[in-house]
Amino acid sequence: MELKDEIVINAPRDRVYEALNDPEVLKQCIPGCEELIKHSDTELEAKVLLKVGPVKARFGGNVTLHTEGAPEQFSLTGQGNGGAAGHAKGGADVTLEASGDQTILRYEAKAEIGGKLAQLGSRLVQSTAKKLAAKFFQSFAEVMENENVT
Repeated sequence: MELKDEIVINAPRDRVYEALNDPEVLKQCIPGCEELIKHSDTELEAKVLLKVGPVKARFGGNVTLHTEGAPEQFSLTGQGNGGAAGHAKGGADVTLEASGDQTILRYEAKAEIGGKLAQLGSRLVQSTAKKLAAKFFQSFAEVMENENVT
């Protein structure tokens, strides 16, 4: 499964990059996130409760950030396990382009899923993944805008 999109965020690139590395900001923005622990500058652990069609599961997973080229670009890889619901692994490449006082965030993500999730059908999983990604970036943009107001 592949996802890609771009969003304009009303904040300078350095602030956007900083926020994308802040566990408190990420926890607010990740749909269903119950816990997010930063083990190091490049290692995160998350617990997320998700519902995909009829399958609802709590996923535990790890994310590794690859920050070569930051803040202009970086990538991340991760994997998660939802027990009987299945598992997922994947990664994303992110670019942050400065545009005046705004930042254009572009991402391309790839994921592989297995278990019950994989049996639901690629359309349902793909549309759910798109909705979750859109919800994350909408929440992230709102957090950044509210932060700039104060």
